[in-house]
Amino acid sequence: MPDLFDLVSKWWKQILALVILTLITTAVVVYTAPKKYLGVATALPAPTFATDKRGVFGENVETLYPGLGTSDDLDFVLGTSKLDTVYNAVAEQLGLTDYYAIDKSEKNAVRKAGSILKGRTRVIKSDYGELKVKVWDASAEKAADMANAVMEKLQQIHQDVQTVNNDIMLQNIKKQYETSQAEYQRLHDSLLSAPASSADRNILEAKEKSLIDQVQEYEKLLSQYNLMVTAKPQALIITERASPALWPDKPKPKQTLLAAAVLSIFFGFLLALIFERRRMVKQ
Repeated sequence: MPDLFDLVSKWWKQILALVILTLITTAVVVYTAPKKYLGVATALPAPTFATDKRGVFGENVETLYPGLGTSDDLDFVLGTSKLDTVYNAVAEQLGLTDYYAIDKSEKNAVRKAGSILKGRTRVIKSDYGELKVKVWDASAEKAADMANAVMEKLQQIHQDVQTVNNDIMLQNIKKQYETSQAEYQRLHDSLLSAPASSADRNILEAKEKSLIDQVQEYEKLLSQYNLMVTAKPQALIITERASPALWPDKPKPKQTLLAAAVLSIFFGFLLALIFERRRMVKQ
């Protein structure tokens, strides 16, 4: 294997030429590329007091309907952020077909605008358990508007799902409540006609007491679920709305040129080593 210093002394002109050519090409691309501004909206999962069924409804319902409020719950939101439905709705809301110069008469114009928006958007969960929506665009104001709209759409979708689930549970509880009331009324009528000292009467009284407790519990659940359906608690709490960036986020000239210089030097040495070995083999 050739000595490093000998290799440099023989091939330094070619390596330098490669580095200079790479830097010139990279600089032309970087400084002529359109600037992209970044809009970032940040949110947290809704606090547990609003949706935690352990605190609101007791242990029985907890197993049927787990609460939100931890960073793990953001995984569901991240899954939703992959859906085209989100971006199509935002594209229609913000009129992005005009903004992206897409002919409205064209078939699937809104879907095309939504696809462009989706390609320029990243939804991530930060190391601190925050949900961040990042959107890049040539306009700082538009990037912020898009990030806020995507975040609000994700919030709305999960709020609606949560409300629908609460409403379904409310209707099921109402049915059980009505069934228990009817059963209680039947037992009460049976007690009126049962002999005072009979064994059946003791059994009926025990069942009646159990049903009374059950009806009271259902009444409590109905009250609580009515509150949840009416209040429509948020699934996400937006802690910071996106605001127009002061400087473009892409491209980054200094970082890009530095990376290009390092890589070109590495490949220059690699090519020099290959050519030198070939020369030695021929000799």
